[in-house]
Amino acid sequence: MENTKDLTEHSSRSERKRRDSFGMFDGYDSCSEDTSSSSSSDESEEEVTPLPSSLPIIKNNGQVYTYPDGKSGMATCEMCGMVGVRDAFYSKTKRFCSVSCSRSYSSNSKKASILARLQVTGKPPTKKAKVLQKQPLVAKLAAYAQYQATLQNQVKTKTAVPVEGFSWGNYITSNNLTAAPVTCFKHAPMGTCWGDISEGVRVEVPNTDCSLPTKVFWIAGIVKLAGYNVLLRYEGFENDSSVDFWCNVCGSDIHPVGWCATSGKPLVPPRTIQHKYTNWKAFLVKRLTGAKTLPPDFSQKVSESMQYPFKPSMRVEVVDKTHLCRTRVAVVDSVIGGRLRLVYEESEDKTDDFWCHMYSPLIHHIGWSRSIGHRFKRSDITKKQDGHYDAPPHLFAKVKEVDPSGEWFKEGMKLEAIDPLNLSAICVATIRKVLADGYLMIGIDGSEAADGSDWFCYHATSPSIFPVGFCEINAIELTPPRGYAKLPFKWFDYLRETDSIAAPVKLFNKEVPNHGFHIRMKLEAVDLMEPRLVCVATVTRIIHRLLRIHFDGWEEEYDQWVDCESPDLYPVGWCQLTGYQLQPPAPQTARDSQSSSSKQKKKAKSQQYKGHKKMTSLQLKEELLDGEEYNFLQGASDQESNGSASYYIKQEP
Repeated sequence: MENTKDLTEHSSRSERKRRDSFGMFDGYDSCSEDTSSSSSSDESEEEVTPLPSSLPIIKNNGQVYTYPDGKSGMATCEMCGMVGVRDAFYSKTKRFCSVSCSRSYSSNSKKASILARLQVTGKPPTKKAKVLQKQPLVAKLAAYAQYQATLQNQVKTKTAVPVEGFSWGNYITSNNLTAAPVTCFKHAPMGTCWGDISEGVRVEVPNTDCSLPTKVFWIAGIVKLAGYNVLLRYEGFENDSSVDFWCNVCGSDIHPVGWCATSGKPLVPPRTIQHKYTNWKAFLVKRLTGAKTLPPDFSQKVSESMQYPFKPSMRVEVVDKTHLCRTRVAVVDSVIGGRLRLVYEESEDKTDDFWCHMYSPLIHHIGWSRSIGHRFKRSDITKKQDGHYDAPPHLFAKVKEVDPSGEWFKEGMKLEAIDPLNLSAICVATIRKVLADGYLMIGIDGSEAADGSDWFCYHATSPSIFPVGFCEINAIELTPPRGYAKLPFKWFDYLRETDSIAAPVKLFNKEVPNHGFHIRMKLEAVDLMEPRLVCVATVTRIIHRLLRIHFDGWEEEYDQWVDCESPDLYPVGWCQLTGYQLQPPAPQTARDSQSSSSKQKKKAKSQQYKGHKKMTSLQLKEELLDGEEYNFLQGASDQESNGSASYYIKQEP
């Protein structure tokens, strides 16, 4: 009778455990115990219809345990390898997690259980070993958890760079700001595999509202997203935001729901709300069943997306920052988040450097300049220094192939171009030389050096050059040639006076990707006038694929026009993730004193154009330009510019 009572008691206990515990990973249905002693179907949890999502759905199917108190010792089942709270295990010795595991261990040899667990046999399980069906997945999860821990230890060096007095979380929350989503930045970590991470996704994070001496965890939900940063709220706080906190979702302390179960970490409710529920397991079952969590391989994807092919000591060709018309050899000194610190090869003390992203159009493989006919400054160093080697050509960003055999750009043609020495301005410009492979040397009208030392190179498909009339149609101020007296500037008059023609509209890049940016979105952006700096910034205008980037705390004259796919734009939290130094918004009282010499030069240059009347209205062009008929379409507004609709200008055949 005692034995029968004992078995009944343990069977009941096992059934209760299955009812108030829940699976943490999608696909855990295969882990449910399939034995003659299992509870009947009417005692099991009610099935939950999976939500359509690319993220894993948390299912309540009874085989992974949560640990609500954190005080009990931990135990590992000798049969299936399940880790759980010791007091919840079966038998006095606490060797097994359930009655079925205990019986299975007794009825099968130890060797059979090990073979089943490691999937060595490759044969379908026999009826006698049917209870072992859950073991391979459990073993895989345990091995996966160990692998994840190893990866996180490797990435643990990616720590936040402290910026005194500035916090993205506080900045976003206090001003009710919106950040550009990670999917806008294809070149950034996780930019192409971000998935459906959104508000409501649940994660396991350290519980900081706890008095226990050991590190414990609890489940939190995403309340708000800002780039990589997420505002989290612990489960159980409902509408109480008093202990909400910001963190980087790609950090080493953020895990998918179920990580604690496979890693043997305790889940402990926050001290502030411990009194709210007596059965925290039942609470979690109700709250989490059917919810979304991070993919189980999320941290692995983060680690893989932060592997960069460029390595220190690689040699590249890069623009000469003192003479934009030529390139020089430089050596990769360091790589941070895909950004390269390049030291010009002739710099003995390694202080003559240049910063750019590895996908920047300003860097090329060794031999590029010669292959297209670009100017190149030969190094005084006759042979490579020890350890230096040429970066493989396939590492560099590819440009679209063009066909210059038909109608093509010609020397002397006029166009509009972003001035690389004053990125807040789009200027009247001229094609000075046509190079091979679609590259063009361009000069800014009215401010060119006699020797052409300030010409700059853009590819024909570059988003930084535009057809004549682009600025007027899109209500952008066009900077006329320096000293040009006939204002307001009119292209028709200027072309006639200079006896020149406009570059055909059909030769320009007309692609407008569905980039996802909107006005007032926050991001981190490189100050291209001082490219070692990454600053807090805002999108203030959108003209098709062209973005106007404003650096928070600085005057508008420091704004820069940047392409939506520029590798110099990053999501909020990128600096924290990669360990790069973030420049906070400049305080009002310190702007003048903090201005760098490059900013002062840019300010002086921009002041040269003050007094020119801003062109904001669309004026009809003269009917004929060089015998060709042009039809100018009204440019899309700032709000309508996100998409791949028709281009801003079209030329009638």
